Amino acid sequence: MTLQQLRYLIAIAEFGSINAAAQNLYASQSNLSTAIKELEAELGITIFTRSNRGVTLTNDGTELLGYARQVIQQADMLSERYAKGSSSHARLTVSTQHYAFSVQAFVEVAEMYTGDEYEFTLRECRTGEIIDDVRTFRSEIGILFRDSFNSRVLDKAFADANVVFTPLFDAQVHVFVGEHHPLAKAKILTLDDLEDYPRYSFEQGTENSFYYAEEPFNQIPHKKEIRFSDRGTLTNLLTNHIGYTLSTGVLSSEMHTGIVSIPLDTRGLPGSNGTMQVGYIIHSQMKRSPLLEDYISMLENVMRDNPFVHPYKH
Repeated sequence: MTLQQLRYLIAIAEFGSINAAAQNLYASQSNLSTAIKELEAELGITIFTRSNRGVTLTNDGTELLGYARQVIQQADMLSERYAKGSSSHARLTVSTQHYAFSVQAFVEVAEMYTGDEYEFTLRECRTGEIIDDVRTFRSEIGILFRDSFNSRVLDKAFADANVVFTPLFDAQVHVFVGEHHPLAKAKILTLDDLEDYPRYSFEQGTENSFYYAEEPFNQIPHKKEIRFSDRGTLTNLLTNHIGYTLSTGVLSSEMHTGIVSIPLDTRGLPGSNGTMQVGYIIHSQMKRSPLLEDYISMLENVMRDNPFVHPYKH
């Protein structure tokens, strides 16, 4: 087993294709294919299943990928620590639910960094993908929320993935609507007030469980649903149509114009106490880099003076 084989494995898993990985690494497809076949033969496992659409990790391959990321991370740290005269190649990889504050902190850290070489990656993705990204070391940190409804399921998923959840802040549930919405002037809203309007939510793919939803009270049935996968679509829907979504009440910069945030009356609603606890997960075996610590500090700074949240002190 060689570091090169492990690097090829990681690249193929990330790009989902031997061809795409080869192009990114400026290597030949045959070299990558041979490396994976040799690795499979040495370990006695099948790492990828192959189809016309690309490659997919097997269960054994997923487990191996987690170990490979650890090995490569440590090898890179050794190289950077002891290679004389070499510049430091910084990396930061974040997976997050669709929160503007996590993007803002990411951008600010990237703008502040002054090194000559770096690779910053931010993935706005589904809840299950966030947990899996951190579990397999694809990402160093994941940002997501838990509450009294989903905490038992998510805490078990965290334990199974060997990740640790640290809270950032608590926030009361708010309703986001466009400023043209018939309910936009309300001081407080109930779910009964929202019954006739479409509910907007981020789709969760094959893990479309109520416990993995990004919005609180998603488990309560609603007769009109619109699902999507990116924040841009949500902003467009809110500003141009008469639906709503539930979230923390923290408006992003692109939402300050044309969208209002109204508290939701959660008294008597089943399944949740109406408080969203937003935090981050990190693998228990992950050694935090200075850049990761900077990102966490920036997350805390971004939310510290926000009137809608109650930050935790660490």
